[in-house]
Amino acid sequence: MTPPTTGASLFLRDLILKNSAIVLDDQKDYLLQARLGPLIEREGMGTWEELVKRLNGPGAQPLKQRVIEAVTTHETSFFRDWHPFEAMQAHILPALAVDSKTRPIHIWSAAASSGQEVYSLAFLAAQQPGLELNRVRLVATDISAGILAKAREARYSQLEVSRGLPARLLVRFFEKQGVEYQIKPEIRRLVEFKLLNLIETWPALPDMDVVFLRNVLIYFDVPTKRMIVERVARAMRKGGYLFLGGVESTLNLSARFTEVHLGKTTCHRLV
Repeated sequence: MTPPTTGASLFLRDLILKNSAIVLDDQKDYLLQARLGPLIEREGMGTWEELVKRLNGPGAQPLKQRVIEAVTTHETSFFRDWHPFEAMQAHILPALAVDSKTRPIHIWSAAASSGQEVYSLAFLAAQQPGLELNRVRLVATDISAGILAKAREARYSQLEVSRGLPARLLVRFFEKQGVEYQIKPEIRRLVEFKLLNLIETWPALPDMDVVFLRNVLIYFDVPTKRMIVERVARAMRKGGYLFLGGVESTLNLSARFTEVHLGKTTCHRLV
């Protein structure tokens, strides 16, 4: 597929900004080409101009959603960037195990993609001594209905389970299904999936003890980052932990968090 024309690029970048707050500058036409070129072909269109015309036509909302989903990054793997999970295992889950005797524990994967992150957290919870698993609830949200459907199914290829997943956990928590592996029902039952665009209305959420919002804020401008971080803070229990990506921080975005170092990772605690 050829690169988008100048007019199509301007229109698409504006549409993506208005519908997702994702900022794509004029140096990102390669991303539009890589992500939307295949969509144009799947939709039976031949040119960028035809895509723009259909997006301006009647009944365009489903196509707009497919465009937003196509440009959203869904790169993930089990226990990706291990250190946040190490902090959960060594510091946070042992403390929450004490609380689980008296109240529910809520953990939120706020950009869940195809589910590897939230299921990694579920595996840790299932192995935590003293943590009453019947009181643990994990919420997984994403902007893409299609990717959430894959996450809900919890079925992964040999390549996917080989990326970051220890063999002992594959044996313990998965069932072989043909050439794929499906997570066992007792783990899947711990997770509730919800469709969520971070800049639109949020569904009702319980007070969260832990929020993973990693490698998401980097796509937004500063006002949008502030808005999202403040809304996350309102969704959390006092003393809860927020995990961001390695180059992300709440600095200059919110005064409601304090930086905390747990082992080799840095997270943000709601004060």
